[in-house]
Amino acid sequence: MKMTAGVLALSGLLAGCSLLSPPQGMGGYPQPQERAAPPARASGSNAAVPAAQPAPFQGSPAQPQPPAAPMQRQFSLGPAATALVGEAHAQEHSRDFGLAAQTLERALSIEPRDPLVWIELGRENILAGNPAQAYGMGRKALYLASGDPHTQARAWQLIAASLREQGRNSEAYAAEEKAAAISQN
Repeated sequence: MKMTAGVLALSGLLAGCSLLSPPQGMGGYPQPQERAAPPARASGSNAAVPAAQPAPFQGSPAQPQPPAAPMQRQFSLGPAATALVGEAHAQEHSRDFGLAAQTLERALSIEPRDPLVWIELGRENILAGNPAQAYGMGRKALYLASGDPHTQARAWQLIAASLREQGRNSEAYAAEEKAAAISQN
């Protein structure tokens, strides 16, 4: 009795599986069915426009493109900072270095992440007799100038000038070499 029930269940399971398997002669895989194109709509006097069909795969993969060269940045001062830098230059010309530094600090408060302002303020500090501060400002400008070789070269020139003012001539020479190397590229 047990064996009959087990055999009956097994035969029912196998019969159900045979209904799910594909018919003979098809290789055991279902064949793709073609899709019918959607019916074209005609509205008014407009003729029906056939729908664009995607191009079939040609069998050759697209060649990988080389990575694009990184875009180089180029820093420039905004109008307000430009006006303040011009004012600071006039104050330097009048030998009022303290006022020129204050003016450049106002420009720095407007554009704190622009290395050009840091370079101007560092240059002002060299003129005012503060080469150690100028060195720090040159380093800050160099950090911010990432991606802009021209501004990086100017930052290295500021660093070299501040080192030379401090009597650190061999380090100044090395900084000048870095500025020249960047300028040539």
